[in-house]
Amino acid sequence: MKKPIIDSKELNQLLGEMARTFVNRESSQIKKGGVCVIGIQTRGAILANRIAKLLKEKHRLSVEVGSLDITLYRDDVSEIGNQPIVKESHVPVSIEGNSILLVDDVLYTGRTIRAALDALLERGRPRMIRLAVLVDRGGRELPIQADYIAKKMSVKKGEKIQIQVKEIDKKEGVWIL
Repeated sequence: MKKPIIDSKELNQLLGEMARTFVNRESSQIKKGGVCVIGIQTRGAILANRIAKLLKEKHRLSVEVGSLDITLYRDDVSEIGNQPIVKESHVPVSIEGNSILLVDDVLYTGRTIRAALDALLERGRPRMIRLAVLVDRGGRELPIQADYIAKKMSVKKGEKIQIQVKEIDKKEGVWIL
């Protein structure tokens, strides 16, 4: 495997910057309370936990943290197979009237985010939803943009962004394959 485009140290720095920017930009929403950080399974959920920890440790902001499986909301679910693997969703509070920071690892076509929005809105009507992604690789098929982007990358069609996190992969970084 090639040298990572983003190594473990830079990944943590980027998440710290994203958390700081969120606190600065959304201070009026944060003051109203009811902030929940929700990550899209699988790596988005890991990143959401890290961001929530940074918000608590560095910014003294207590937030709920959860995870969301969007498998059954995908527009290509029939292409996945007869029995797609559905992971657990854990949304610890009602999203009704709360502020949601939705977290994913890579933003590409926008279809995953559309599915996540469907899954969230089925649970209620939040006060606001903001989107944070580790990598925006371009190539949108839907008019969806992230509010918080740790890194934008130009990736050619056919290339893939691979993100590894120590909690799952035992090593950490971002590669272009």
